[in-house]
Amino acid sequence: MLEKIIQLDKQALVYLNGLGSEQWDWLWLIITKQQNWAPVFILVFYLLQKKIGWKNFGYYVLFIAVMVLICDQTVNLFKYSFERLRPCNDLEIGAIIRRVKTSSSFSFFSGHATNSMASTVLTFLILKRYYKNAYLLFLFPLIFAYSRIYLGLHFPTDILTGYAFGATCGYIAYKLYAKYILRTS
Repeated sequence: MLEKIIQLDKQALVYLNGLGSEQWDWLWLIITKQQNWAPVFILVFYLLQKKIGWKNFGYYVLFIAVMVLICDQTVNLFKYSFERLRPCNDLEIGAIIRRVKTSSSFSFFSGHATNSMASTVLTFLILKRYYKNAYLLFLFPLIFAYSRIYLGLHFPTDILTGYAFGATCGYIAYKLYAKYILRTS
C-alpha cells in the first residue's frame, strides 16, 4: 500500500512539475523565497494591527515566532527521521523532471508548506471577524508551497503533510491566543 502511494506521489510530481516552462522559472524562484513576500506580510500586519491594537499585535508576533520555531524543529525531526530524497535527487525521477533548483537536504515534509499554512491559519482566524475577504490569505500558502513542486524540491505528499501539520499548529496557536490574549483584552 505504501509503495503504491509513493508511486502515485511521484507520478503527480512528474505531472505537476512538467507543467512548468523555462520562461517562468525566474518567477517561481522569486516566489519560493520568503523575503520576497515581505510587502504582503507588511500589508497583513498593518491590517491586523489596525484591528487588534499594538499590544495584541505584539502577542501575535510572539505567537507566530514560537509557532514557526516549533514547526521548523518538528519538520527537521521528520526530515532526518524519514530521510526521503527530494525529487531533484530521486534516482527514479530526478532525470525526467524539471530541476529548476536543487537541495541536498531531505524532503518529507515541507517546511515551506508547514510554516506558511500555520501562519496563515492563525492570521485568518484572527482577521476573519474583521474582513470578509480574509480567506484570500490562503493564496499565500497555495502559491508558495506549489513553488516547491514547480522547482522539483518537494513531492505533493510533502506539501499536503506540511499543510495538515501547519493547519493543526495554526489552529492550536489560535485557540491559545484566543483563550489567553483575546479574552483578557
